[in-house]
Amino acid sequence: MAKQLKSSPRRSLGMLRSSLVVASMTMVSRVLGLARDVVLARFIGAGGDADAFFLAFKIPNFLRRLFAEGAFSQAFVPVLAEYKEKGGQAAVRHLVDRVAGALGVSLIGITVLVVLAAPAVTAVIGFGYLFKGGGQFALTTDLLRITFPYLMLISLTGLTGAILNSYGRFAVPAFTPVLLNISLICAAAFVAPTMEQPVYALAWGVIAAGALQFLFQLPFVHHLGLLPHPKLDWGDESVRKVLKLMGPAIFGASVGQINLMFDQIIATMLPLGSISWLYFSDRLMELPLGVFGVGIATVVLPALSRQYSTGGEDFNRTLDWALRMILIVGAPAALALMVIAEPLLFALFQYGKTDAFAIQMASWSLRAYAIGLLAFMLVKVLASAYFSRQDTKTPVKIGVTAMVANMILNVLFVVPLAYWWSLGHVGLAMATSVSALLNAALLYRGLRRAAIFERETGWWWFLLRLILACLVMVGVLVALMVFYLPTDYALQVWQLRAWHLAQLCVAGGLAYFISLILMGMRLSDLKAHSSSA
Repeated sequence: MAKQLKSSPRRSLGMLRSSLVVASMTMVSRVLGLARDVVLARFIGAGGDADAFFLAFKIPNFLRRLFAEGAFSQAFVPVLAEYKEKGGQAAVRHLVDRVAGALGVSLIGITVLVVLAAPAVTAVIGFGYLFKGGGQFALTTDLLRITFPYLMLISLTGLTGAILNSYGRFAVPAFTPVLLNISLICAAAFVAPTMEQPVYALAWGVIAAGALQFLFQLPFVHHLGLLPHPKLDWGDESVRKVLKLMGPAIFGASVGQINLMFDQIIATMLPLGSISWLYFSDRLMELPLGVFGVGIATVVLPALSRQYSTGGEDFNRTLDWALRMILIVGAPAALALMVIAEPLLFALFQYGKTDAFAIQMASWSLRAYAIGLLAFMLVKVLASAYFSRQDTKTPVKIGVTAMVANMILNVLFVVPLAYWWSLGHVGLAMATSVSALLNAALLYRGLRRAAIFERETGWWWFLLRLILACLVMVGVLVALMVFYLPTDYALQVWQLRAWHLAQLCVAGGLAYFISLILMGMRLSDLKAHSSSA
């Protein structure tokens, strides 16, 4: 037992290093993602064409979260960890080959079906376009046909990425999304200006990105000796096990994506530009979520799965560490997004075809999304605790509850039953955030009630220091916004906007971390503790 306690801090530091690797690679991807969105804002704008592309790309992107990052990953990684621990390399190769065959055939069938039935799919996801002129429905249908095969390519990339993550090769899958950003930047900046309807260039850029991402990971998987050789065997025990876990996990792990898709459907009934406003605000929320929330969850899931399958005692410590890491990053990120929403959006997106009105609209939805940012990040980790134990039923029930709540709130906040109090696109973001808060609360309560998780020592002192540091940061940001930021900030050239934004971010970040240090917060506070609260 003493040996176990001594090794726990080393394991915590090892997971911290792995999380930092994933976070750094993901940061590169997200920074390039912001650069991509700046280019899109400049060349495509925030009007009808942009709405059509964002909506068409949302479908394969949504299903990618299910097949590549959501339910598939949550079901596949624990099974792979079990086969790795108990059956060795031969058992893992058997699993990979048969899962690759089942996944590949399923993806081909779904892709062909959606491409052929694209008008019907558009009629569902773009319901509001059926009643609008201007060719929005036809354009969205055409773009959907081009972008949807991306699902097959990126889902296979998700399979190879899950294999790499399970063997501790976190950097390669975390870096892979960079290729999507590079592809879309090139398509928007160089190909789009040569086309009569520039938005089509983006659709073809998506397909090119999918192929590049898949091919990029293959050599690394080959180096592990696990390059998939697809074999179709629906009756195989490993395939049935993954499918059994994956079915209900589609709802449990991806309820946030289902909520966002429902938002998109309602947004098509709102004024043109609403989808783009939500897109730009959602992209900024995805930066901390993708870099830290997904990064920590990516590292924690294989560790929790291994600890559960081997009967280790570190499960609780690992989960406790992950929750602290989420809070120490997510809480200040959410508050900062609320305070500096407008300067952030103006500095990044108000160029070319994107005007100041679009930025003002996006700033309000960003603030609404930021309310639920911490909950979104917590859900990633809390859901991993269930999936690592191969329990998908509990997250399903909780996910469905949150999804129903989101739909009800959409009606209350958005549908203009009384026109004067409808929140429009901001209501969509607000409903999504509230449902995420409900989702996180129920997941946490379930872990506590089932005695799966008990808080380690020091939580109240940790939270007090965190809250005080956040208040100091908010005070510094508000003061700078009021007394330092120029009144004509939105009219300045992009270099000055970027300079002032950088000053805000640096000042806020320093105020937060210096406050934590002055209150005694140290790296050791983020390590697992040996006794329960």
